[in-house]
Amino acid sequence: MFGMLSPILKNGFGKPATRLYPFEKREAFDKARGQLEIDIDKCIFCGMCQRKCPSTCLNVEKAASKWELDPYNCVICGVCVEACPTKCLSLNKVYRTPVYVKENQIKIGKPPVKKTAAKENA
Repeated sequence: MFGMLSPILKNGFGKPATRLYPFEKREAFDKARGQLEIDIDKCIFCGMCQRKCPSTCLNVEKAASKWELDPYNCVICGVCVEACPTKCLSLNKVYRTPVYVKENQIKIGKPPVKKTAAKENA
């Protein structure tokens, strides 16, 4: 009986072994993968990320300068980030939150510059 008294007192009057989650949030690990982000100003709409994506969650339209992501189909593997030639894609450490309605993320970039217009201005 006296052998159990020490752990009982330690557990009863000591600090808890767990975090108080809503009040004390843990920092994300260094290599944690959260959500896919794009810097639309750097994107050249080549479609390389769309071709390399194993879950086919990306849709790139070069003519419309449109980049679309289905975040709930994305498996957050990072293949698109590695394939991007301009390095405009990145994975942040923020996990996606639950939602009532699943919506795609759509980003519209600058319209592509036509080569004939660029030659006339030069």
